[in-house]
Amino acid sequence: MATWHVPTEVHGDGRFVLSRKEFVPAYMKAFEAGRLKEKVEEALSHLGPSCRTCPRLCKGVDRRSDQSGVCRVGRYARVSSAFPHLGEEDVLRGWRGSGTIFFSECNLRCLFCQNFEISQMGGGEVVDPKRLARLMLRLQETGCHNINFVTPEHVVPQIVEALPHAIEMGLRLPLVYNTSSYDSLESLRVMEGLVDIYMPDFKLWDRERSRRFLLAPDYPEVARSALAEMHRQVGVLRVEEEGVALRGVVVRHLVMPGMLDDTRAILGWLSSLSPDTYVNLMDQYRPAWKARTELRFAEINRRVSREEMATASRMAREAGLWHQDTRLAGGLPIPPPAGVAG
Repeated sequence: MATWHVPTEVHGDGRFVLSRKEFVPAYMKAFEAGRLKEKVEEALSHLGPSCRTCPRLCKGVDRRSDQSGVCRVGRYARVSSAFPHLGEEDVLRGWRGSGTIFFSECNLRCLFCQNFEISQMGGGEVVDPKRLARLMLRLQETGCHNINFVTPEHVVPQIVEALPHAIEMGLRLPLVYNTSSYDSLESLRVMEGLVDIYMPDFKLWDRERSRRFLLAPDYPEVARSALAEMHRQVGVLRVEEEGVALRGVVVRHLVMPGMLDDTRAILGWLSSLSPDTYVNLMDQYRPAWKARTELRFAEINRRVSREEMATASRMAREAGLWHQDTRLAGGLPIPPPAGVAG
């Protein structure tokens, strides 16, 4: 069996390694200290009488009574899919996959969303707390390295409500909060001491572009506040001995065509947060949804060029961000280390 070499970009010459044997998921400490029940009550209070789960602050929308606002989700979350994801960052997918739970709907309206069928078109299975907990356990039983909540911004109360059930069923994996960064500080503070890994996607820096492309002009300010709070809670990314993430922040930035000024500003700000911030500069942008079909968005109806990606990478280095994600196995899951069953 091949030996897996953990690159310096991941472990930082050992500075960012945590012992897997000594690691305890954050939520277990909260549970054992008796704090989780209070967090459940606080999180559920955010649902109404006027929902304040996310920055939309839908006035008069009582989700406790199954009403819905911008996110179109009422009392219980809806799940589109749950499976071991082998396409995430190497530090998350490892050799057995990241246990992703894709929540339906979203509190943003990104007109270029590549998952618009999930985020904008509805659908999915309504799940009560016990059903959501069982999904987590199923992914753990499959062998996933973590539980990865995708688009959780509008269902934080439902996630927190499900955690005690999942713990009682035997959940012991790190939790990944995989977000657009359009999060309320209230929700993030409820998640403090529960989430091990935050994975925010810092999309845009410019308010006018955020208004036009995300339908959220306050997105840049909200995202900066959210990322600063995430960093305060869990710090820079740390991994186990074999390079799989255990705790910290992984920042994604989807490089957009013709928007390298946003990229430069975002990278500079991330470096000021910490030059050790783990960053994934993503080249996956492709025209989707309204960006592909409506002429008024013609300027982003193209892929990002190689030159733009090369410039973005240079910008990251110039900003001092060395702790970057790379596809180290040609797009395939990283091999299990010697002596570890696949």
